[in-house]
Amino acid sequence: MKKENFKYAEGVKRLEEIVRQIESDDLDVDVLMDRLKEAKALLKSCKEKLYKVEQGINEILQEDAE
Repeated sequence: MKKENFKYAEGVKRLEEIVRQIESDDLDVDVLMDRLKEAKALLKSCKEKLYKVEQGINEILQEDAE
């Protein structure tokens, strides 16, 4: 998933899928490592998206306060 096209809801959905896969204990060690790396990248993207949304909201609220 490219960062410019990142959708928060899709990222969360994929994270939930990864958690289910990990909890199932059916993953090979190499696949587990790949899923953990993917989850780490998704978490970073989700945090960045939330930060950008927060910044946008703060800018809107400041405009209204002026």
